[in-house]
Amino acid sequence: MSIAFTPFNLGGLRLKNRLVMAPMQQYRGTRESLATAYHEFHYGRCAEGGVGLIIVESTAVSPNGRLFKDDIGLFSDAHIAPLKRVTDAVHAHGVPVLVQLCHGGRKSNPPPGAELLAPSALGFDPGGDAGYSVPRAMAGADIAHAVAEFGAAARRAVQAGFDGIELHAAHGYLLHQFLSPLSNRREDAYGGSAAGRVRFLLEALGAIRAAVGPAYPVTIRVSASDYVDGGLNPEALAEALNLLLPLGLVAVHVSSGGLLPVAPAQVFPGYQLPYARSIRQAVPLPVIAVGGLHRRSLIEQALTEGDADLIAIGRPILERPDFMTDKLASVQFDD
Repeated sequence: MSIAFTPFNLGGLRLKNRLVMAPMQQYRGTRESLATAYHEFHYGRCAEGGVGLIIVESTAVSPNGRLFKDDIGLFSDAHIAPLKRVTDAVHAHGVPVLVQLCHGGRKSNPPPGAELLAPSALGFDPGGDAGYSVPRAMAGADIAHAVAEFGAAARRAVQAGFDGIELHAAHGYLLHQFLSPLSNRREDAYGGSAAGRVRFLLEALGAIRAAVGPAYPVTIRVSASDYVDGGLNPEALAEALNLLLPLGLVAVHVSSGGLLPVAPAQVFPGYQLPYARSIRQAVPLPVIAVGGLHRRSLIEQALTEGDADLIAIGRPILERPDFMTDKLASVQFDD
């Protein structure tokens, strides 16, 4: 029997299978970061394709924290109604949907005149081609404001009909920047030690919990390696995640990289599975694995051998929304 197509309980959500649509930027938001009819159609169509859970693309909690100028956002009440149309389109096919809340920190694309903020005044790629400037180190008031923005965005997520939240602490964005000693050189309560570096994340998650209540599903996406000595690794990340457990996470979505302009040594199908396995063994949470997991045999192996509990799939769903049913569901499909 295929384990990939068996149901799974994620917090209070019942998933019809263990296949997740990974969050992927669509670059179709308005100048005001509003979702459009495109998003309603896109996510509804992907839900129709048979996936068990959809995670909507990175959604900005702050106008200064957008990753791109055409990101969607939840930093204003004006964003609620357009996103409610998106969740309605997904729910019409019986699929639960999470929203990925994010602040880009030093990898943001803020409006003209706004500052780039980060834990420390360290640029993503000094003198490189990435186009980011050197950020200003966040003061205490900046941190408190950002924490409040996560909480307010979470409240709006509930109003927009989302079934849960994924907190984006991966790929070099603000929460990841606080976690990694490579980007957080602070000597105050928000740095200096593993416990200090996780404090901002604890406060952001606490603000979310205060906004949504104790039972609302919240997951977190993390980068289990910075690909550089002295950066995050699975052991350090597991330590941080275990400190977050009292705030009621229901899963951890394990990716890697993004903090620095450094690529992994090799990329191949399932190249991030060792990270997922390590986190699953060290943290008592369901794990979502991601990264080139497009072959039926590899997905079944990862689930059967305990590398992960759920599998996130990205590009194949963009290219073919029916990937789950007309390809992956076929026992013969394995390429």
